[in-house]
Parts: sequence; structure tokens; C-alpha cells
Amino acid sequence: MLIDFFLHLKRARLPASTTEFLTLLEALRRHVAGHSVDDFYVLARTCLVKDETQYDRFDRAFGEYFKGVDSIPGLDAEIPEEWLRALTKKHLTPEEMAKLEKLGWDKLMAQLKQRLAEQTERHQGGSKWIGSGGTSPYGNAGYHPEGIRVGGESAGHRTAVKVWAKREFRNLDDTVELGTRNIKVALRRLRRFAREGAAEELDLDGTIAGTAKNGGWLDLHLRPERHNKVKVLLFLDVGGSMDDHVKICEELFSAAKSELKHLEYFYFHNCVYDHVWRDNRRRHDERIPLPDVLHKYGADYKLIVVGDATMSPYEIIHPGGAVEYSNAEAGAVWLKRLLDAYAAAIWLNPEPERLWDYRQSIQIVRDIFGRRMFPLTLDGLERGMRQLNH
Repeated sequence: MLIDFFLHLKRARLPASTTEFLTLLEALRRHVAGHSVDDFYVLARTCLVKDETQYDRFDRAFGEYFKGVDSIPGLDAEIPEEWLRALTKKHLTPEEMAKLEKLGWDKLMAQLKQRLAEQTERHQGGSKWIGSGGTSPYGNAGYHPEGIRVGGESAGHRTAVKVWAKREFRNLDDTVELGTRNIKVALRRLRRFAREGAAEELDLDGTIAGTAKNGGWLDLHLRPERHNKVKVLLFLDVGGSMDDHVKICEELFSAAKSELKHLEYFYFHNCVYDHVWRDNRRRHDERIPLPDVLHKYGADYKLIVVGDATMSPYEIIHPGGAVEYSNAEAGAVWLKRLLDAYAAAIWLNPEPERLWDYRQSIQIVRDIFGRRMFPLTLDGLERGMRQLNH
């Protein structure tokens, strides 16, 4: 089974060697890992992956191969504690969900402060205190139409307006093989060629004309190579609901890095605020102030923002509404500053266009961008590139 797993990694273009695979087998023989599948995952990644940029590709290959597998030969299977905890998650009918009322931003925050002052023990399955598996607006693994997730994993409803927990996001893989060349073709519409630099390319027409004027003696003419002068700032939303769109975003990211010579990219989560980052592994430690980006990259850049714009409206219009920290200024303020700095700007949304009118946050962002939001489809890319070329 493990030999097949190793061959599966090779087919996934992971540069793992036979020596590294033998190291993994020796580690298993010496019981370096525990008895769970999670422990085997950590050990296998440590032995077989040499470069952090390959972690995402390894994760996908590992998940594909061990999907539905409960045990590994030679290891005793354990049920992870997280799986047992997941059984306590609250499952409500649509009618029960509809009975729960939203509190509003001010009441939500005031009530949380009161709960923190009064609560003295752990709670589970309730409707008032900070706990898990209930219908309280505070806690995790339960349901409320508008709450604050405190620690733990999301129950998958995506209704939290704020998250009090450290969350880790992954960088997009810029080496994904595109299933189609159409994204690249669409991006090629975003071009403005110019000849700059050293004269290194043969000017055939000039050489022929010069040779003719020179009475047949060869007269070589050279010219600078044509380059695409278009400069692009790419802002990519990651984490949360964007996890559903990783594949198409990676294809777009790969195509952009391949087709656009002058490309600068940054990550954000849900809405752009006072800082962005270049590496999701260091997003808490290496934040880049957005004013620095605005000052460094001039108005000749074209702005492309990629995100599903699916979030609580508070995250856009309310100071302190950011899901992970308390922002001094509303996200809408920062979005408008981006648009003031870059006249050529569009928003690409991977969510189906037919759903946009049913999501308040999408309507807000769309209005801020002056209706310059396009679906992340081939037709949407075509329309977006034409907009940027105006």
C-alpha cells in the first residue's frame, strides 16, 4: 500500500526520491510516529517533502490517496478526538434556524462582553453561554445566523461575523497545470507592447532594406525585443468560503504569472483593510501596510481583485467589523482608496453570477466598484480584460 502511495506522489509531480521513501519506512519501523493517520501524515510530509512550497500539492495528493481509509497496514487506527467532537455539532432544521434572530452589531458585542464577565465554566449545547454545539451566538460547532466563533472549527454554516482564533491559510500554488489554455488566452488581451532595452532582436525588414541600399552588401539591423508593458496588481482573497474556489484561483494565478511580466500580488481575507500580505504562512508577522502598497505602485498599474465577496456586511461597512481583528476604519473606506489610486480596476468573483443579487455583501462590493464586478468564468474574464483596456 505504501509503495502505491509513493508512486501516487510521483504521479502528482512531488519530487520525492527513493531514499526519502526508505527513510519513511525506517521511521515507521522504529515507531517514530504514533498510531493515528494524522501522525503518519506529519511523518510522511517531513520525510518526503523538501520544500515548503510543495506542502499544498502533497496535501492534495495525500487526501486523494487516503480518502476513506481508516487504517494503515502496520499502524493501529485511532479515531481522532476532533472526529468525536464533531458528533456534538448542532444540526437544526431550516424551520429551527429561521426562529433564531440576529442581534445586530452593537448588541452582539455588548452581550459578548457581558458573557465573558459572567461565565465561569465550560458549556455545551446551550443557547446563552459561550460554548460548543449549541445555538448561542458565541462559541463553535453550533449554529446561529449571526455570531462570533470563539476557538474551535467552523460548523460549516459560515455565518460568523468575527472569529476569535488563529487561522492558518495556504499560499496558492503558482505551478498548477492548467486544464485549459483559455484563461491564458483571455489574459493576453491585457497587453500593451513596446520595444525597450538593448537591441538584440533581428530586424528583418530593416536588414533587407539596409542591404538593398548598400548595393547587396549585408547590413544587419537589430532592434529591442517587444515586451508587454502592462503592470498589474493582483489582490487574492484566501481562506474561509474561498476554500471552495482554490482550484480556479490557482489556475488564474498560474496563468497570470506566466502571461504578465509586471505582476505584483498580495493576499487578503474577505475584505481589504489597512494591511495585506505576500505569504500566508507569515501573514501574522509580515503584514504590509496598504498605504505602502499605494505609494510604491503607481497609478499606471491595473488592479484586479479576486474574491467571492461573501461575508457579513459588517465586515465592509462597520469599523471593527473585520472577522479576525478590530479594524479602525471600515473595509469600504479602504476599497474606495484602492479605486482612487487605480482608475483601471475590476473585481473577479468565482461565485456564480446568478447568486449575486441574493447576497447583500456582494451587492455592497459591486456598488463600490461601480458595477465593475465580473464572474470568474471565461466570458467574465473576457469582459473584465476589455474593461481594463478602456
